[in-house]
Amino acid sequence: MRKTARFAASAAAGLLALSSLTACANDAASSTHAGSGGGGGKGEHVKIMVGGLDKVIYLPAMLTQRLGYFADEGLDVELLSEPAGVQAETALVSGQVQGAVGFYDHTLDLQTKGKYVESVVQFSHAPGEVEVVSNKAADKIKSPKDFKGKKLGVTGLGSSTDFLTKYLAVKNGVAVSEFSPVAVGAGPTFIAALEKGSIDGGMTTDPTVATILDKKAGKVLLDMRTPEGSQEALGGPYPSSSLYMQTDWVNGHKETVQKLANAFVKTLKWMSTHSADEIAAKMPADYSQGNKALYAEAIKSTLPMFTTDGVMPQNGPETVEKVLKAFNPNIQNADVDLSKTFTTEFVEKAAG
Repeated sequence: MRKTARFAASAAAGLLALSSLTACANDAASSTHAGSGGGGGKGEHVKIMVGGLDKVIYLPAMLTQRLGYFADEGLDVELLSEPAGVQAETALVSGQVQGAVGFYDHTLDLQTKGKYVESVVQFSHAPGEVEVVSNKAADKIKSPKDFKGKKLGVTGLGSSTDFLTKYLAVKNGVAVSEFSPVAVGAGPTFIAALEKGSIDGGMTTDPTVATILDKKAGKVLLDMRTPEGSQEALGGPYPSSSLYMQTDWVNGHKETVQKLANAFVKTLKWMSTHSADEIAAKMPADYSQGNKALYAEAIKSTLPMFTTDGVMPQNGPETVEKVLKAFNPNIQNADVDLSKTFTTEFVEKAAG
């Protein structure tokens, strides 16, 4: 009971901290408008918070803007960026933005707290995440069974990387109290923590993974960038990156949501018929951090995670619920209505 209470207390503290962090998200977060790509900022204005705009797992957000598909639908979409998906969730629930691009698992977690949000476009059927270990710790960490006593990097406490790390530990006989999750973000901060020994390993995505391997700063322990990798590690398809929105807002703005779905589904189809090099060429130049070939390779490694139609994969919600129930006391003791965590209404119309 004491462990559960401590977990709940730390989770509550984390939410309070995140609330203060995101209170000034509109001012502090980097943002970009769809209109700047040729739409002149005209059209219905929609704010979407992304849990890291430069992460390949959330690539459809920026790519949709760069392809001009938001503007084609008569939308002026402002994309804001926070380093962790849990911060995007907080911005959505507080009403600062109309949509969030982050992991679907937040919809289940929020429902247990009385907040109803739903995935309206499902970008993926695999997590796109990779568990890496530092070269120094590689001999000691051969599988999640070896997580005991280790410091493991996650983007943020309460984030999807935190959720997945806890699940892998519990599934392999390590209690969540037996290792230390460390919030290190992604990109340079994650890599620095790995190199300095602040963490023994951690969960991250491309292009961070590609950079770690290129710098020979660590090794891959588990690769969940493909449906096969998701099946092996998690026991089924794991819908992750998505566009999710508050259910009440969706029901009150169906025309706008349909336009967003039209744009995103068009992008997912475009991605399925173009190479990683062609996709990379459409993205902002600074996303490659001066190494275009490495960035294209990062996209290529992650492409298998994406859906081609935005539809929730069959049995995906059940896999996510199973993962969360393994360690999350809120969900263990709750009866989650999975049918209220996603809708296919808009993507089905978009497919037309």
